[in-house]
Amino acid sequence: MDRRVVITGLGPVSSIGTGIAAFGASLRVGRSGISPVTSFDTTGFPYVMAGEVRDFVPGAVLRVLDPREWGRTSLFAAVAARLAVEDAGLDPATVPPERAGCVIGTTSGESRVLQGLTEQWVAEGMPALSPEDVRQCPPSRIAAAVSCELGFTGEAMTLSAACAASNYAIGYAYDLIASGETDYMVAGGADSTVRWAHAGFYRVGALAEHACAPFDRNRSGTLTGEGGSALLLETPETARARGARIHAEVLGYGLSCDAGHPVAPDPAGIADCMRRAHRNAGITPADVGYICAHGTGTPANDLAEVTAVREVFGASPPPMSSIKSMLGHTMGAASGFGAIAAVLVLTQGFLPPTINVTEPDPALVPVDPVPGRARPADVRVVQNNGFAFGGNNAITLFGRAT
Repeated sequence: MDRRVVITGLGPVSSIGTGIAAFGASLRVGRSGISPVTSFDTTGFPYVMAGEVRDFVPGAVLRVLDPREWGRTSLFAAVAARLAVEDAGLDPATVPPERAGCVIGTTSGESRVLQGLTEQWVAEGMPALSPEDVRQCPPSRIAAAVSCELGFTGEAMTLSAACAASNYAIGYAYDLIASGETDYMVAGGADSTVRWAHAGFYRVGALAEHACAPFDRNRSGTLTGEGGSALLLETPETARARGARIHAEVLGYGLSCDAGHPVAPDPAGIADCMRRAHRNAGITPADVGYICAHGTGTPANDLAEVTAVREVFGASPPPMSSIKSMLGHTMGAASGFGAIAAVLVLTQGFLPPTINVTEPDPALVPVDPVPGRARPADVRVVQNNGFAFGGNNAITLFGRAT
C-alpha cells in the first residue's frame, strides 16, 4: 500500500442538481431537493415527501448505453460515472481498459425493476413476468453499466452495504489503486426511490412528515431520496502525466461492524470506526477540520453519532453538518454524495449547512451543525461518515491536494 490515491473527477446526479457545478452551488445556498413523491402512488401514505431526481434524461449524458435496456439505478450510476470522467478530463479510450474498473455501492439494487416484477407476479403469475425487466433486475448490472459505458474491463463490483455502501466502495477502490492492482477506479453509489423502501422506513418509525432536520431539537426522522454519486480515483502520477486537476487526496478509511441490533446504532462501534479510519489515514482527531455527518435526522442516529464524536474528539469537535437535510437519505449513494461534498469543502473553502434546523438540540452540544447557511472555512482534512443498519460503519478521510 505504498501508492498515493487522489480524486480527479466528481459526478453527482441528485435532487439538488446534476453535475458538479449545479450540485456545489446548491450546497452553498442550502437548496432543498425535497418534494411530493411522483414515482409511485402515495395513496394511503401519511407521509409523501422524498428527494426525487426530476427531469432525469440519461441519454443526454451517456454515449454508449441505450437507456431503454437498463434500470433507473444502473442509469444513475452510469451517468454519474460519465460525469466524473468528464470532470477529470479523462478520455476512457486512452487508458488500458484492464487497468480501469469500478465499484458501486447500493442498498436496494434495481429497486424499481424489482417492484415492477413483483407487481406483475402478484397480478398475473410468474409466466407474465417481462423478460426485459428480468434482464435488468440483477444488482450486478449497476457496476456493469458503468464499465460498459466507459469501456473499462477491470474490476466491476456492486457492493451492497446499505447506507454506508459508497464509503465501502471508496475504501475498496482506494485499496486496489494503493496496492498497485489497478490504476483508475470509479467509486460511488446509486439507488432509486421506490414504494416498498418508503413504506419500510415509515413502518420502523424513521420517516419524517415534511422535512429532514438533523440535529434539531424537534427532529422526527429522515426522508427517502435517490441519485448516483461517482468519484474518479487514480494515482498522482497518472493525473499529472495528462495535466489533470487533482481535487483532493484519499487519506484512508475505516470499517467496523458491531452487529448488535438490526436498526439501533451503537456509539461504541461508531467511535471504533472513527479511530480505525484515523489510524489508517495516519492522522489524529485534531487534524480533522470538518465532519460530513451521516446525519439522518432520526433521534437515535443523531444522538449516537454525536456521542461517538464526543468520545473521539473530546469537548471541542470540528463542525459537523448533514447534507441529508437537503437531499434526503439517498441510501447507497449517500456517503458518495458526502465524499463529493467533502472534496468541495477542501477545494472551495465552505462548510455546507444543515438546513431545517430552527432549534439545535441541547443534548447534542458541543457539536456545531452549521445551521441554516453555509460558512467560509479553511479546511485541510475532512471526515465523511457513513453508517448503516446492522452496525455497518464506514468512514472515509480526504485531504487537500498537495
